[in-house]
Amino acid sequence: MKALVLHKKGDLRLDEVEKPSPNENEVLLRVKAAGICGSDIDRVIHGGVYSFPLIPGHEFAGQVEQVGAGVDPNLVGKRAAVFPLIPCKKCPSCEIGQYAQCEDYDYIGSRRNGAFAEYVVAPAANLVLAPNDNITYEELAMCEPAGIAMHAVRLANIDIGDTIAIFGAGPIGLLLAMIAKNTRGCKVLLVDVDSKKVDFAKSIGFADAINSLETDPIEWISEQTDGIMADVSFEGAGVSKSVENCLLATRKFGKVIGVGIPHKDITVSMQAYQVLLRRQLSLIGTWNSLFSSLPKNEWKLTANLIANGTIDVSPLVSHRVSLSVGIAPIEMMAKREEFFNKIMYMP
Repeated sequence: MKALVLHKKGDLRLDEVEKPSPNENEVLLRVKAAGICGSDIDRVIHGGVYSFPLIPGHEFAGQVEQVGAGVDPNLVGKRAAVFPLIPCKKCPSCEIGQYAQCEDYDYIGSRRNGAFAEYVVAPAANLVLAPNDNITYEELAMCEPAGIAMHAVRLANIDIGDTIAIFGAGPIGLLLAMIAKNTRGCKVLLVDVDSKKVDFAKSIGFADAINSLETDPIEWISEQTDGIMADVSFEGAGVSKSVENCLLATRKFGKVIGVGIPHKDITVSMQAYQVLLRRQLSLIGTWNSLFSSLPKNEWKLTANLIANGTIDVSPLVSHRVSLSVGIAPIEMMAKREEFFNKIMYMP
């Protein structure tokens, strides 16, 4: 089969490799869509993987082509997304179904071969089957980032009609906005430093969006809320200024939800920290998503919302590319040479 193989830092090549076979309790999927995550930039460009060679790719969907021993043969032909984290099922976190905090996990696309390929093997237990025929492979592949957004919204315990501020209008920020608006009836205020992202957010229905390099976001949010400020603020950029703005933008007894992954130290001013104290804000971190039946599988919940049209993720797919283009789209993302949202390899 053809696959994009990372041989060393920055060396991602289209190779002909052996097609994998499913072991016990595994399935073989023919990959139909595989999204490029921001974390893949670090893996590919900076070599942030656990071993070489490796096939990256953890946001994906495909069709089950073969099953291993112990797997229901009726799964063959089914369309599915895949939860990429493979838990140990032995540690204290796994015992309570909190697999994202597993102490000894495996991971498709970073610790084992992933989906930037024609085929990939995954545990049958990690499948998220398409709820109906309406959902496309591209939409199924969006379950990974959408599940992260769903997890953050659920941890925020948003009330119906809350005003939420989202700092960062990339794919995760827009998914946060969609879920909060369409499942909680929230008023959504979006903030970014990229005018193209702001314009795109407006084009898909989020009129209350600004460029914080042109408009003071704290004054703007104050105006939008009659001075009360946001009930909940989501930090989706992972940078100091965004964290600071989240603290300043949130009302007394409100919540600040950390979603963005930082790549260097986060610092805040004394003023912002005093706001955290004086307003008695709740600062909540989030990580990955919940994939278990305790209390609710956020991947299956998200897939159902996409399939029934409650949230429309299709506009977020900005680029569709073949495996033959190799590393080019990842380099473009790293250099920010053009506007993009979700770029997908279509094997």
